[in-house]
Amino acid sequence: MFVTPAYAQTAAPGAGDLFTMIVPLMLIMVVFYFLLIRPQQQKMKQHQAMIGKVAKGDTVVSSGGLVGKVVKVVDDHEVLVEVGENIKVRLLRSGIADVRVKGEPVKSDSK
Repeated sequence: MFVTPAYAQTAAPGAGDLFTMIVPLMLIMVVFYFLLIRPQQQKMKQHQAMIGKVAKGDTVVSSGGLVGKVVKVVDDHEVLVEVGENIKVRLLRSGIADVRVKGEPVKSDSK
């Protein structure tokens, strides 16, 4: 019925758990960084480098699915792409999804 002196002198329950609550959260943040954020940043850097190297004669695929040959590099932000015979389209570099180098064959899915 009365509280013993041993119980009266202990710390409040959960007061020492602050450190044990922060460690798992920090561990989760580190895992998210290495599994999600860092690979995405590396992929974006590779894509930017690929877009920066686009030159006349390269075959490009736009994000809309158009495939064409670069006829002229207009400026740092635009290229002129020929998608058909005498059909030229101005395309933003940010709209380029893939760059195929000169002479690279199209990959076929047939076995």
